[in-house]
Amino acid sequence: MKKWTRWEDWVAIAAGLAVALSTVFVPPMGASVAIMLTLGVLLIVSGLVNLAMPGLVAMEYVQGALGVLLIISPWIGGYADPMTFGAAWMSWIGGAVVVIVAALAIRPSMRAHEDAITH
Repeated sequence: MKKWTRWEDWVAIAAGLAVALSTVFVPPMGASVAIMLTLGVLLIVSGLVNLAMPGLVAMEYVQGALGVLLIISPWIGGYADPMTFGAAWMSWIGGAVVVIVAALAIRPSMRAHEDAITH
């Protein structure tokens, strides 16, 4: 598999960017700014690592774990307010998108890893 071509990783990067940048636009609640900036940047970095080295299967699991952390972060960070479209919804939607694309990327990543070993 070629570097920089996997759509799943580009989607994860876009989700991380959206979550991190949303801290500028949504009203801060609890620890939302710190958590969302941190997880957003980590998603961007993990996506770039996956794009540069498509055979690192463990990074797909790291992305999935970051997505799960993003989903549960509103409750941990004290900003779970489903009545307003704000930080909680950005975390839930961004986290769900990342979990889905990470799950979809595991098999192609395994194939790329196996191809790298056999060649």
